[in-house]
Amino acid sequence: MPMYRRRFLQSLAAAVTVVGSKRVFAAGANRVLVIGAGIMGASIAYHLAKRGAQVTLFDRTGPAAGTTRNSFAWLNSSGKSPRTYYELNYAGMLGWQRLKFEIGSDLPLQLGGAVSWGPDTAGGAVARKRRLVERESWGYPVYEVTADEVAKLLPGIVTGDFGYGQFCNIEGTIDPVAAATVLTRKAKELGATVVYPCEITGLDLGTDRIQGVQTTQGKFEADYVVVAAGNDTPRIAAMAGFNVPLIESKGILAHSKPQARCLDRVMIAPLTDGKQHLDGRIVTGQDFGDSGDVQPTMETGQKYFEILAKYLPAAASAQVEFMTLGHRVMPKDGHPIIDRAPKYSNMYIAAQHSGMTCAPVVGQLVSMEVLDQVSVDMLEPYRLSRFA
Repeated sequence: MPMYRRRFLQSLAAAVTVVGSKRVFAAGANRVLVIGAGIMGASIAYHLAKRGAQVTLFDRTGPAAGTTRNSFAWLNSSGKSPRTYYELNYAGMLGWQRLKFEIGSDLPLQLGGAVSWGPDTAGGAVARKRRLVERESWGYPVYEVTADEVAKLLPGIVTGDFGYGQFCNIEGTIDPVAAATVLTRKAKELGATVVYPCEITGLDLGTDRIQGVQTTQGKFEADYVVVAAGNDTPRIAAMAGFNVPLIESKGILAHSKPQARCLDRVMIAPLTDGKQHLDGRIVTGQDFGDSGDVQPTMETGQKYFEILAKYLPAAASAQVEFMTLGHRVMPKDGHPIIDRAPKYSNMYIAAQHSGMTCAPVVGQLVSMEVLDQVSVDMLEPYRLSRFA
């Protein structure tokens, strides 16, 4: 077995193992302050508390109030490259199944798979086939499907001009707000303290360690500080004298009022994307790139649903309930930043796009690096030193 493959399987085994111990193995890392109660911070707080750390979780507004609230939350690794990033996302997908086993029905996880298709324009089918073959060679269960098979996987769908299609049966979605809220609540049940609304106003800096944080709710002492504050991460990092390079990437989603069940899988169509939460709300957007200057008006939302209805006629009756404009947590090179601070050995940064997919495994691995003072091989590609 190749060495890199052996390392991946070892890391994957660690990622999907249920950690039941409440013992903290590292001396001097018991009081851990986690900044940010989005999906990443909530997962980190949950995993730290599960290990027995004394966790305090802060958020400027409340759980899932920032980027997490605005996420489409497609749990996948189908388009993630290079292979190390694909493997991190794959481990995150498996991690959601682990969390479902640990937490139970409170976690609104939907694993019906994801179906995508499109016309054969500008060689799109050839490129998609090449990537599909690559993913299958990596062991990813994604398969080519015909237009008829798409219709069976997504009853009531109108495919339109069809050039290629694919289906991955282990992909899925989750309600991002509900997921972060559940993880925050479970962290509290394990002994964590959650403080919001609370703004981080300063850091108490020692020679090589952070002594604590200053907030609008007072000062808090710390053995370890984990910053998972989304797009606020660069501001907090600057207080410690280093840079976390993020770029702007906006995305708009339209959310319907609850309606009858019509979509049990994630659909990625040529001009639109769609899914339906367990509460009946349909969520749709146009792509996963930067939405530019488009405004999240109700009129924009209605146009989104009109486009969706061309492929999913059952969505024609959907009424827009609200719109979200999200600012993705997008590192400069598109890949996660997960590392200790350059100067302060007890300060940790976790900032990334694909946070919804990766949150379970990143939460688990960060808790290991914090409490056990180890360096996990799976996280090595995502250190800050690559921007030096």
